[in-house]
Amino acid sequence: MSKSNRIGFIVFVCVIAAYGCYRLFSLFDLYPSATTGSGEMVEEELAFDTREDFGKALFFDPSLSSDRTVSCATCHKPEMAFTDGKVKSEGVGGRLAFRNSPTLLNLRDASVFMFDAHITSLHEQALAPIQDTNEMNMPMGDLIERLKQVPHYADAARQLFKRELDSWVVTHALEAFQKSLVSENSEFDKYLKAEAELSPDVEKGWELFKGLQCIQCHSLPHFTNYEALNNGLYHNYGDDPGKFRIAGDPNKMGAFKVPSLRNVALTAPYMHDGSMTTLEEVIDHYSKGGVGGKYQDKRVRKRSLTSEEKKYLITFLSALTDTSYLRDF
Repeated sequence: MSKSNRIGFIVFVCVIAAYGCYRLFSLFDLYPSATTGSGEMVEEELAFDTREDFGKALFFDPSLSSDRTVSCATCHKPEMAFTDGKVKSEGVGGRLAFRNSPTLLNLRDASVFMFDAHITSLHEQALAPIQDTNEMNMPMGDLIERLKQVPHYADAARQLFKRELDSWVVTHALEAFQKSLVSENSEFDKYLKAEAELSPDVEKGWELFKGLQCIQCHSLPHFTNYEALNNGLYHNYGDDPGKFRIAGDPNKMGAFKVPSLRNVALTAPYMHDGSMTTLEEVIDHYSKGGVGGKYQDKRVRKRSLTSEEKKYLITFLSALTDTSYLRDF
């Protein structure tokens, strides 16, 4: 090969290498970063390995709301057991949600969802906050068109669901992520698995919990029976009559789904409307037997508890805390 040919060949190789580098780095423009609920930019892989990963990206993406300011994680913060510590969550434009934000942990085992206990699947449940005008205020049709413009979302739909991105894909991806949120390694869980002993105060609280029949409604394994019941919070429930507004059955007036008590020490304020700020208030409510309303569940009745017994109950409830799930966040 002549000297001129060698030079030409070297120039050709350099041009090809430079073009390859250009194509490689341009991929970062094709796959824009996702954002967290606070708007902070986070780097995403070019493709998601699982449906759970895809759902997680959607969960933290504020572009699911009409004004791109509210993500699912805005109202369901991991460090607060996927609640937000507010009486009622703030949606787009500072609008207030209808009810207090519930935990999302251990929903894989739930049979019904929402405080009305009327939705029977997580993917169906996902439609509610996205389209609610006080929460994310985003019509599904508009959302799908928006998300189709994000290449790694569109690719994930084809790769993981074998279909084009649509509302079915979005809601099932969110469902997959939420079903991955598990918290079952508390001090009390270790006791049930014979891996540890309960402290004396926790054990006294556990015995009280059973003896007072709290376990009838807050049953194992997740300390809920998933039923919609009236716990005697009010005589008049005003503009939120609970399951009555869905079922039209007077016997369901003021009935709300029994919440899980797992991680309850992290999920204040309490009740469907966030009207109680401490566990002490909650225990006082039940020890007084509620307000004695017409539709109040008969199991809610007056109990005589000493201040020491109330302390034992709170110590037991605190032993239901498990934040091991945070290792993934």
